[in-house]
This record gives sequence, C-alpha cells and structure tokens, in this order.
Amino acid sequence: MNEKKTSFVSDYEEGAHHTIISNLNRTNLLKTAGYGHDEFSEAARKKIRETCSAPDAEIFFMVDVTQANSVVISAVLKTYEGVIASESSHINVREAGSIEATGHKILTLPHVDGKILASDVKLFVEEFYANELHEHKPAPGMVYISQPTEYGTLYTLEELRKLSTVCREKNLALYVDGARLAYALAYPKNNVTLKNLSELADVFSIGGTKCGAFFGEAVVMRKNLIPHFTKIIRQRGALLAKGRILGVQFYTLFTDELYKKIGRRAIDTADKIRDEIKKQGFELYVDSPTNLIFVTMTETQARKLSEHIAFRTWEKLPPDKVVIRLVTSWATKDNEVDVLLNELRRLKFV
Repeated sequence: MNEKKTSFVSDYEEGAHHTIISNLNRTNLLKTAGYGHDEFSEAARKKIRETCSAPDAEIFFMVDVTQANSVVISAVLKTYEGVIASESSHINVREAGSIEATGHKILTLPHVDGKILASDVKLFVEEFYANELHEHKPAPGMVYISQPTEYGTLYTLEELRKLSTVCREKNLALYVDGARLAYALAYPKNNVTLKNLSELADVFSIGGTKCGAFFGEAVVMRKNLIPHFTKIIRQRGALLAKGRILGVQFYTLFTDELYKKIGRRAIDTADKIRDEIKKQGFELYVDSPTNLIFVTMTETQARKLSEHIAFRTWEKLPPDKVVIRLVTSWATKDNEVDVLLNELRRLKFV
C-alpha cells in the first residue's frame, strides 16, 4: 500500500465514526448475553423499527455484506430457484460466486445505469413459464436490487413500487441490498424512505460497514418470511457471539439521525468533485447522485492520476479510454478532496 497516495478507492477504508468508538468503549467491560440477545441489540432493533414505521419487522444483525446477501438469498429461495438481478449487480460481479456456491443461480437481466426495469422482470418470468422446458431450468424465486446500485444510481419510489407490484403478482420475493443505504437516504432528492422499503420489499438490509460502522449489516425482514432464520444464520457460521458489538453500533447509527448525517457528508464531498470534473471537461460515465463517481478519461490520464490518487479502474473503453471509479465516504476530509481536485486540474494538460 502506497501511503503517499490519497485514496478514493472505497467507503470502508476508514474505521468507525467517533461516536461509535466512544459508545463501544463506554460499554466495553459490561457483561451481556451473547448472539444478539443483549439489551443494546434489542434497543437497536426498536430504533430501526420506529424509523422504518414497521413495528412487526424482524431484524437480524450480520457482520458483512456478502455474508448477509448469501444467507438471506439462500434462505428465501427453494432449492430449485434462482434470483433475478442486474448484470452489474454486486452479487453477480463482486461476490466471487457466493450465491452460486449456495446452489442458486443468478438470473441476470440487462440494466439501465445499474437498475433493472419492472417490465423486464415481468417479461422474463412470463417467457420462462411459457417455455415448455421450464421444468428443466432454475425457476425465478426472488428479485435482488441494491439502493444505491453499483453505479451509485437510485431507484425512485415509482420504480420501486412497480417492481414490488410485479414481484407480488409473480410470487417473487423482493430483496433490497442497502450496503450503501446511508448515501441514498442522504441525497436531497431521494424519495424512497425506510418506511417505503419496509412496505414494498420483503427483506432489505441497512449497511453499516460502508456507512460509518466498523462492520455490520442490519437485515430487516417481513414477519414470518423465514421461520427460524436465526438457526440458518448459525448454520452458516454468521451468528456473532459478541452480538452486542453490532447492537451498539446500530443503536448509535440510529440515534440523533447519525446514519443520515454520515451519508450527507459523503454526498457533499462527491458533489464538489463532480463539479470540478465537469468544469475540467471530463465526462461522467454515469451521473450518479450519491458517493460513487465514474469518470471517463484516457489511459494516459488515468496512469498520471494514479501517481498520486488511489482509485479503481472500472472498465476499459476502446480504443484508449477507461472508466475510473472514485468513492467518497462519511470520513472524507476536505484536504483529501483538495488534493484530488488539483490533480484533476493538472490532467487537463496531459
């Protein structure tokens, strides 16, 4: 790792918000029950239910995004079912085949800036069952989306309602991966709330790992969707004995709207970077409104930028261009943004 580089690689490079650290330290020597049966986890569940306006929701805490996705999806699906998802979805391109490793196929659909359309889901299901050989293929049993998407774009409330309607018509579970949900909720023009998610999705996650916590994802589930889900979590080795560490973190994130405030910081810094990108004449590959920034530049410019800035190359564009991804977080510093902006200005002459 080059310590001299200013990094915009991801939103989980830093540790945790100072309030979380303070609360973990304050409660460190208390003795509590294990496996999420402690008072802090229960208090966190209560706060999440209140924020979601979902008093009957079942809430489970897990350590990691991939862990939550694979456990939830494999638990919801029957042995012969697969999950419908975008070609660009996290479970399809970023999780090393974790879903397939559970015995379930990902049934991919084309995307528009990371999003799948309700009409495409409906057509896929109808064409699947119209095929006389459908008994020999994995059946669609769930739809997976993320909010934000892998391109930082957001589903609108209308789009989410249409997806939810199709899922209920076709007897599909709807799962929303909210690994970066804080950055969706913080966007001023976002119109999908936690209450909307609890009403329209069968299960969704609230990300902590990428949103100010050391680690952790809260899974919010419609009551009785998966009987004995805790047993399944345990079977998969995903039940944390010191569950109160997750409880304390999520209790903190949902106190005094910290979760939303954390997201706002990332949006503000990303907007400042996007403004400079446009000013310098670079093209935004996707005009994401959240904390993910995708920029098109020449390979020479990307190599020059990489001398001082750490980022990810997202894809190559013929003949000699690349798309790079820059990511801000709840902890992005003003001086880090200034370094990046100065480097972008220099690239104009490369």
